[in-house]
Amino acid sequence: MQFRHLRYFVKIVEAGSFSRAAATIHVAQPALSQQIADLEERMGVPLLQRTSRGVRPTPAGEVLYREASSILIELEQLPGLLASGGADAEGKVSLGFAISLSVPMSGPFLEACRARIPKVTIKFADGDSESLEQRIISNQLDMAIVFEDELVPAFSRVPLFRQRMFLISNAQFADRNGPVLLKDIASLPLVLPSAPNARRILIDRSFANEGLAPNVIAETDTLSSELSAIRAGLAHSILNAGMMGQIGLGQPRLIEPPIWMTCSIISSSDFPLTHAGEAVRDTLIRFAHDLIKETKRPGAEWIGPDVN
Repeated sequence: MQFRHLRYFVKIVEAGSFSRAAATIHVAQPALSQQIADLEERMGVPLLQRTSRGVRPTPAGEVLYREASSILIELEQLPGLLASGGADAEGKVSLGFAISLSVPMSGPFLEACRARIPKVTIKFADGDSESLEQRIISNQLDMAIVFEDELVPAFSRVPLFRQRMFLISNAQFADRNGPVLLKDIASLPLVLPSAPNARRILIDRSFANEGLAPNVIAETDTLSSELSAIRAGLAHSILNAGMMGQIGLGQPRLIEPPIWMTCSIISSSDFPLTHAGEAVRDTLIRFAHDLIKETKRPGAEWIGPDVN
């Protein structure tokens, strides 16, 4: 068995079809099919199930996909690991940002990286915290900065700051300032993410702790849909301060009693970061600390490493 067998197999599973995988890796489809046939013969079990809609891994194929992905990630990390003794960090690092942090942080952070670690290339991604966590588990991202409620042991993490949650309404509520009680929010129509979602679980638990229940009139799977409902005046929501400055929204209002989430940098607990990855993580810690200090981010309390 050769490494190209594993690489082709992983690409086929991720693409869901031989034709899409062939186009992605620039290998003729008949040759790709032959490589997989050779791999299945060597393994002694079927690895892919062909259907009218494409292919999907068999139970044995799912095991191979997980293990092959890990092996390929280790191979990709070898150059960075071997260069870890050098003076300058060098290589590529994939970094995910929670959507609420992407707009205010990604651009300025890239500028900070260019000044501090110019030989490192950053590949950015954004999404909700849950999807970023899954991408780290599947080795599609090296690290991500996310909001957490419960700290899952599958990740190595550096907690950065605690962030209070806010009631978010549309522009017609722009004249309403000051904290709002959770018991008063219970009477408002809310649009919230569908469960299971860390923010939704936290919100439901916070209401339950006060003997209350949220008045959820709609659930969404995307933040854009959530914001659209808020802008239209159909409902309110509970978000972190990263949503401040969104066009069409009123002034965020702190909630009493406080609802907290933790912003952390997470990475795989199974695979160590490369020298370049460690440099990006260290730069991100200092950058986040300085950003919170300079902008006085509302509702945020630094709990991360001392960077002075």
